[in-house]
Amino acid sequence: MRNRKINGFSKLSKEQKLEWLADNFFEENSDAINDLTRFWHKDKELQSVLDGFSENTLSNFIMPYGVAPNFVINGKTYAVPMVIEESSVVAAASSAAKFWQRRGGFKAEILSTKKLGQVHFSWKGNAAKLYSVFDELKYELKTQTAHLTLNMEKRGGGVSDIQLLDFTNQEPDYYQLLVGFETCDSMGANFINTVLEAYGQTLRHFVANHSTFVGSEKELEVIMAILSNYTPECLVRASAEGPVEDEEFVNKFYKAVRIAQIDPYRATTHNKGIMNGVDAVVLATANDFRAIESSCHAYAARDGQYRSLSNCTIEDGIFKFWLDLPLALGTVGGLTKLHPLAKRSLELLGNPSAEELMMIVASTGLAQNFAAIRSLITTGIQQGHMKMHLKNILIHMQANESEMKKAIQYFDDKVVSFSAVRDFLGMIRKKKASRPTKVV
Repeated sequence: MRNRKINGFSKLSKEQKLEWLADNFFEENSDAINDLTRFWHKDKELQSVLDGFSENTLSNFIMPYGVAPNFVINGKTYAVPMVIEESSVVAAASSAAKFWQRRGGFKAEILSTKKLGQVHFSWKGNAAKLYSVFDELKYELKTQTAHLTLNMEKRGGGVSDIQLLDFTNQEPDYYQLLVGFETCDSMGANFINTVLEAYGQTLRHFVANHSTFVGSEKELEVIMAILSNYTPECLVRASAEGPVEDEEFVNKFYKAVRIAQIDPYRATTHNKGIMNGVDAVVLATANDFRAIESSCHAYAARDGQYRSLSNCTIEDGIFKFWLDLPLALGTVGGLTKLHPLAKRSLELLGNPSAEELMMIVASTGLAQNFAAIRSLITTGIQQGHMKMHLKNILIHMQANESEMKKAIQYFDDKVVSFSAVRDFLGMIRKKKASRPTKVV
């Protein structure tokens, strides 16, 4: 009888956790344990570092770490690290980078760098009283957290502004402190959340002790204090442009982008392609790809309809393709220095500032989008995608080295599909089996 409930799981050793899981959840106990332990790093010290990144760690989930060369961004050439399991993404980004390298490369600029945090609270008292003392409250908020913001201010960051917002027309008694932050080269999540939680405590103390609110302290309830992963004012623009070389191609490309701006169904897949490139670099540098995803998709729907993140114009014989992305990234703090490969990724990129990394990530997303649209409107997405997927299919079908070589040569000018590869392997295996055995 399997027991799938347990108390104190986190206190077990890694080996004990594996044994319990294997006994209660896996059909082949020893095979399951072997599959998980074979990915433990042989360097025990490194494995200890990796285990420390998360909770209840059992193994390491390996992802391919590749590179897309020939990225010229603002005149500087990069080899961009990409962590992603889909080979066609790296190939497409590399192809687009080489295409634009010959045409001046990508241009990128930082439009703004403000990040946002919120203190959400209920106030059942008089709204006018809150607003009448708001300047005093702001002073108290900044004074009481000066010890928390000092180091960030020394680096040129800190709290940029504080607003009091009234949402009582949508939810009874609901107000918000909306706080702007500049966090320099750090993503800043821990810094922002620490300051915001201190703001919540200061707000309680302020209301409890200010003469304006005598007897009103029970009218206040701080609900939560947390950063927002939506960062529409931490914005980067990446672009590529050049003379129209093929009018038919350019017009079709423009139409494809317009379709993604009009139709949310197409826009979702269109933007997923952008995020293929963005996420791969974000992962390689140990930034938070989940936060980036949520922010970019929210930005795509900022006018009330989900739309393409990229834009395209054809004016006076010049083709221009660009996108604006809200990217809250860091190059110091978090895992950026703790994860050995993240550290190497940043070194590979020349140890960029957070702003430079924003420009690299946005340019990679634009390159990926360009390559995807180019494939869609010319050969179709499957031709290139399935060619890159051919090796995976061959491995799945347990093809040996000789069979792989023959298959790659055979499908060089043919459409790749699972059934076509299966039929080809069946054919050459049948021929091999039917050959007479030489008698010595």
